[in-house]
Order: sequence, then structure tokens, then C-alpha cells
Amino acid sequence: METPAKNELQGNSKETPFDKTVRGYIEMLISNIDHSQIDAKPMIPLGHGDPSSFSSFRPSPVLEDAVMKSIRSEKFNGYAHTSGIASARRAVGDYLSRDLPHSLSLSPEDIYITCGCNHAIQILVSVLSFPGANILLPTPGYPHYEVNCDSAGIAVRHYNLLPEKGWEIDLDSVEAEADENTVAIVVINPGNPCGTVFSSHHLLQIAETADKLGILVIADEVYHGLAFGNNPFVSMGVYSPIVPILTLGSLSKKWLVPGYRLGWIAVNDPKGILKKKKFTHNIAKYMSISANPATFIQASVSEIIEKTEEEFFNKTILTLRDCAQLCYTYLQEIDCITCPHKSDGSMFAMVKLNFSRLADISDDTDFCCKLAKEESVIILPGTAVGLSDWLRITFAVDLASLQDGLIKLKNFCRSHRKISGNQTDEDSYNP
Repeated sequence: METPAKNELQGNSKETPFDKTVRGYIEMLISNIDHSQIDAKPMIPLGHGDPSSFSSFRPSPVLEDAVMKSIRSEKFNGYAHTSGIASARRAVGDYLSRDLPHSLSLSPEDIYITCGCNHAIQILVSVLSFPGANILLPTPGYPHYEVNCDSAGIAVRHYNLLPEKGWEIDLDSVEAEADENTVAIVVINPGNPCGTVFSSHHLLQIAETADKLGILVIADEVYHGLAFGNNPFVSMGVYSPIVPILTLGSLSKKWLVPGYRLGWIAVNDPKGILKKKKFTHNIAKYMSISANPATFIQASVSEIIEKTEEEFFNKTILTLRDCAQLCYTYLQEIDCITCPHKSDGSMFAMVKLNFSRLADISDDTDFCCKLAKEESVIILPGTAVGLSDWLRITFAVDLASLQDGLIKLKNFCRSHRKISGNQTDEDSYNP
């Protein structure tokens, strides 16, 4: 008898949605760096929102003390409740309630503790999914939403953000994209990737539009409070009497500890609509089969929130403001780049490439790959966030590194400038 042939393992060599994450793009760009020149040209990371390695963005000592106290207590070595331990849920609810009218205060039961905000996105997209469902995402936006929608089998429809209006939401495009199978709209405020902070009036318009369409709002507020422009930060939860709001947040950005992987989902639903539809029940059920943050990190949350002084947050905001101003000022000196809006919040700026002034650059990804190879500067191509021919620049780094990176960006653009007619090198470059 012949021995049956063994099946040959087959790998998936095709591009997958998981290649389209920010990390996927960053890793691809880093692979383009000439590592033989890394000592002469150290890498300058202007591509992702993790400033924790820079001296001007160090976390408060309160966090280390709280975590070590939690570990040394030996009370938090076991599994936690799947929705989070009670003290963490209470602390997050009290913290978020500071931004809400008293009548809209959140209870511990309104809070679900997650492994960072990306985990919260995964949970909500999975719970919202049903055959034929779709969700409204911003363009440009945060690609993790689209990756999770693809994985969960929920269709994506994109609405526009308007650079000429400070990246406000184009509400007409929201209404045009929504239909009877639309379940939610994602609103990112403060904005990633655009660095915008929506006014209270615009947030009200968003809530009224969602109510008109009969959909809930997923309010991504991972950059909660990091606002330094004309508009103060206002939580979308303020408008929960109009439409149910699911607020996402984490310790990652405001406390400058993305590696702690501690996030949350807050249910702002004073009318109890989501509870009646068993949506909150389904969140809890999903969390029973998913990962949970480390118990000792959860146990430290109460002390972290209660004891971190306002001075720490104010220092971070002032540093970000100075970085945003420096970034905007230097970008004005690069004639192949246009920055339509100086960032008001978060850690990012979106800028548009003018290819009519560039030679031997095919698109935004090619621009970023060559920039990485020639200057060891990492900037995220706009394609990664849904907007080709644009760039997303992270300014949350030390001022000296930011200045060095922007000078290298300027020199790169100069070396790739397009020269036409009788122009000389000096004529074609106008700093």
C-alpha cells in the first residue's frame, strides 16, 4: 500500500489587513534604514505616538510607586474579574465623571477595563458585528479600526474630515454613507492623526446627526485632555442624553505609559438604551473570552488616578504645545509640504505633499521609505491612515530631536526637489 502524501503547510504570502497597521508600516520603514550608518545618523522616530523614551515625556513617580505597592502587597497575583477589578472600575468611572454633569456620572458598572485602547476597539467591533452591518470611520483615521472590522466581518464606510475647516467632520458625508445597517460612528477627539480638538458646538452637531441616523457613537478619547489650542477638551459623554456614547480611553497617552496596556470602555447611556438591547451584556460576555490587563496594574489604577498631580499633566500639555508650534514653524519652511492646520491636541500633525515640486518620488510611501534610508527619519505615510499623498508627523519627542528631524526632512526635500527650465539649485529652494 502506498503511503499517502503529506499535506504541505501553506503560508499566506499575500498582504493581509494586519500589514496595514501603524506598527506594520513603522517596521517596514525601519527596515529601510541604512543600519551601517546608524551611529552617524541615529534614527529619529516621528512616526508613532509613543514619547515614553524621551526625557521630556517621563511618567510621574506616582505610577512606579503605585505599581510597586500593588506588587509587594501580594494581593494581586491571581486572575481578575473579566470586566476589571472593582477598584479600577470605580476609579476610572470617578475620573471620567469629572468631565460630566453630575446627573451623567458613571458608576463602576459602566466601566470595562481592557488591555489598552486597541483591545477596547476589538471588543466593540466584535460585539457590534452582525451579517450586513457597517460602521462609519473617519478619513483620515486610526487604521486599527479598519483592521478589526475586517477581522470581525463588519463592513467599513468612510466619512471625510475637512482640512480646510480644521479637520472637522463632514456631516453631509456621514449622512450620505449611513444606511439601515449602520450601527455606529467612530469619533476620535482629540484627533489622531490630525491633531484637532473639536468644539463643543461641533460635538453637539455630531450627536444630533447620530441620533437622526439612529446609530450610537464610539468616542475614542485616548488623548483625553491633551488639548493646547483654542478649543478646550470636551468629553463626548456630555451629549449622551441625545445618543448613546461608548467612550474609549487609556492610561497610555495622558499618563505617558503605553506599555502598561491599561484601557477602558465607558458606557454613557443615561436612558438605558444599550442595556435594554443587551449590548452591555454582550460586552461582558465577550470579555469573558478575551485577555485582561495584568491584575497588579489594575490594582494600581486607583492610586495612579488619585495621586497624579495636575502639575504633571500641565507640564505635558505645555511641552506638547511647544513641540506642535516648533513643528508647524519648521513645516512652513518646506515648499513641497503644506500644513493646513496647526495641531490643537494629541501628538500629531497631518501635512500634504506637493509632488509637482518633487523629483523621483512616486507616492507618500516612497517618500517615507527614501527618507528613512537617506536620513534615518521615520514619518508615517498618509496611506497608513487612509489619506494618500499626505504624511502624519509625530511631534511628541524631545525638542532637540524634533528640530533635528525636521531639519533633515527639509534637507531631504531639498535634495529631491524638481528643477525645471533655467532654475538653479538656489532658485528652486526657498527656505
